[in-house]
Amino acid sequence: MRIMLCGKRITIRVMLSAMMAVTGFLSLNAQAQSDAEFFSHEIRPIMERTCWNCHGEAIQSSGLDLNTRDAALAGGNRGPAIIPGDAEASRLFRQLAGMEGPQMPLGVPLADEDIEKFRTWINSGAIWDAAPATTLAGNDFSAFVTDVPASARNYWAFQLPEKGKIPEATSFDHPIDSFLEEKRQEQGITAAPQADKLTLLRRAYLDLIGLPPTIEETEKFLNDGSPDAWEKVIDKLLASPHYGERWGRHWLDVARYADSDGYEQDVDRDNAWRYRDYIVDAFNSDKPYDQFITEQIAGDELDETTHESRIATGFLRAGPRVNFREKDNPERRWDYLDDVVATVGRGVLGMTIQCARCHDHKFDPILQKDYYSMTASIFGYVETDWPMLPDEQALKYLANTAELDDRVSSIREQIREIEQPYLTELKIERIRNEFPADILEAVLIPEDERTDGQKLLAAQVLTLGVPRDQVDAAMTEEAKVQREALRRLIEEIEADRPEEPPMIEVVTDGDYRYTPDRAGDNVLGCPECRIQMDVPGSFLHDDEGSYEVPPSPFLIRGDPFSEGPEMEPDFLTVAKYGNPPTELPRSNGRTSGRRLALAQWLTSEDNPLTARVWVNRVWHHHFGRGIVSSLDNFGVVGERPTHPELLDWLAVDFMENGWSTKELHRAIMTSAAYKMESAFDNEKNSLVDLENHLIWKYRPQRLEAEAIRDVMMATSGGIDLSVGGQPIFPYIPQEILTQRYYFGRWDNQVDGPEVWRRSIYVYRRRTLTFPFFETFDLPDQNQTINARNTSTVAPQALTLMNNPFILNQAELFLIR
Repeated sequence: MRIMLCGKRITIRVMLSAMMAVTGFLSLNAQAQSDAEFFSHEIRPIMERTCWNCHGEAIQSSGLDLNTRDAALAGGNRGPAIIPGDAEASRLFRQLAGMEGPQMPLGVPLADEDIEKFRTWINSGAIWDAAPATTLAGNDFSAFVTDVPASARNYWAFQLPEKGKIPEATSFDHPIDSFLEEKRQEQGITAAPQADKLTLLRRAYLDLIGLPPTIEETEKFLNDGSPDAWEKVIDKLLASPHYGERWGRHWLDVARYADSDGYEQDVDRDNAWRYRDYIVDAFNSDKPYDQFITEQIAGDELDETTHESRIATGFLRAGPRVNFREKDNPERRWDYLDDVVATVGRGVLGMTIQCARCHDHKFDPILQKDYYSMTASIFGYVETDWPMLPDEQALKYLANTAELDDRVSSIREQIREIEQPYLTELKIERIRNEFPADILEAVLIPEDERTDGQKLLAAQVLTLGVPRDQVDAAMTEEAKVQREALRRLIEEIEADRPEEPPMIEVVTDGDYRYTPDRAGDNVLGCPECRIQMDVPGSFLHDDEGSYEVPPSPFLIRGDPFSEGPEMEPDFLTVAKYGNPPTELPRSNGRTSGRRLALAQWLTSEDNPLTARVWVNRVWHHHFGRGIVSSLDNFGVVGERPTHPELLDWLAVDFMENGWSTKELHRAIMTSAAYKMESAFDNEKNSLVDLENHLIWKYRPQRLEAEAIRDVMMATSGGIDLSVGGQPIFPYIPQEILTQRYYFGRWDNQVDGPEVWRRSIYVYRRRTLTFPFFETFDLPDQNQTINARNTSTVAPQALTLMNNPFILNQAELFLIR
């Protein structure tokens, strides 16, 4: 049989001979080296990188030690790992090759050529060399890449933006229109005419303050024939206190803000609203965006720290939290760090940095080293509460309460020692009655003698709670008397506790490994306490001392239990120009200055991403689509900018104008592009650019959930326009609360003027979305948001017809 290949006839026999020669290459290579040399050169590096961290001298996961040949032949819990001379029958090879599960190494399988090396090595007898087994953990770990190729910076997003020359060959005199028209002319597209004044007025009001113009405001604008009538409307709206409510809501989507912790218990955050009000005030005051970001990353590290700047750090802790103690659950601590890195990455830099936790980014030049270097910049952060008092009084209050907490904690520990024997006995009895024998065996074996599997089983079941009445019934009278005396001591101490002043939820540097004892006493073994990751932080550090950051390790394959070397703070390698400082020591020694250095890099003019990303977000909210439509992903798998020169021009102009968001609004809204008609049909335009990427007409946008509710209340006349303050709880039907109210807060209020405030003030509970908002596509409140979805479904129409709130607003409008 013959086939054609590259114009030549080749027999199957010749092809098979060639294939056999290629297949035998590794075997010939192995024979050219000694068996031990093959192990040293080909197998040892792979084992150092991927095997010996979990199956070496220190750790033998699943009982398997690959430290020596004898240990590998003996195998682990599942039998021998290697059968010399038979790779296909060897469990090690089969799991590396994915022939049986779980495929190893976990999370990052070996390359095909490395798998073939193992096949050759085992088939040749699986000979070890004489050197001791080592791992790449600790100070010897060097498996991660430390730099990116120079060509990586050729990608548009990693080049510093330049304010290019404004195109001249157009009929427009506004820079934005000149850039847009140049693209339209290249495609032969005609721009839509200007919309009528009433449409423009409504567009501006809904864009900037999220409320419709009143009849009086409408008449005033329609009758204003002055050449600057439009500019006066823009200035008026930007000066409105309701501007911050509208645009603050956009930022809260980025910040994954909510008023509760989330997860199963969804504990209330009774002071989270202060961060929301900070955001509203920041937009109203046109706080420069670079300062806005700096305060949220490092507001506690500024030269002049205020209550406002401390509240701003709520950005770092705004994500969901689980009600467990951090010192006993390092995975949670790393999940929170990952949440912060993801939010800063996607929300501020437009980069999916979190994808590099376990390995280098699959698509973008983001190194695993970058992920852990940025983690090191924030690693020492802790979440705590700070009194809204002058600093001297605040420190005195915290010192006093800390001393009382220590005394109470010591007494509670004595109570635990009294109860623990009875608690342990009851737990074991429950495990004996409800669980298989192997789980009971794992619990009864001394902790230092348990296998890895038994440790996991024991850890899971020993967290079971025991009802207090059962513990009380089991205790002796003498033990109860001792416990009651200790409880009275706690009551006496609590009687001396000063009244709590207004508190703010902040982030600062401290030791996250310490968690105060705030155990509840409803269910032993399952403390119902508000999670906090430290005592009141480094504010309590001695002025003569100096804060030391806890070591921030590199996690091998992202595993919290597989630590590599300690990492130093640094930033995104591909987006870093020059040598920006990575630590700015604070004169008071209370914080590391690492987060401040991170904030300064984020807001540096030598950062190619931050200004572009924010300008693009603002553009998106005005036009319904960003110049880069993937707002949180400027990477390779994100969308390319439709007008890169315009984006760069706007970014540089934004920085030159002091990072002023209000000036950016003025620039966009005074363009002809913003004032175009939306109802403009042009067949030629549609054929060339159906999706309107070149902005030849204004893109219609549906209001989001909060704005729909606000517009209804404003139109009915029932809206309460007071700004700021604690959240409201609009009425939710009891059947919904009954299904989802076991944990979490919802202070149901009767529909009426008390809850007819703007929707930004509605309580945000992570496990119970306000149903009206959910119907109109409120996004997931647990992560930073790219852009909101817009759906059109029947429940929306039914809600607008039948919802009691809607009917009440309709009656108000009728009366009006």
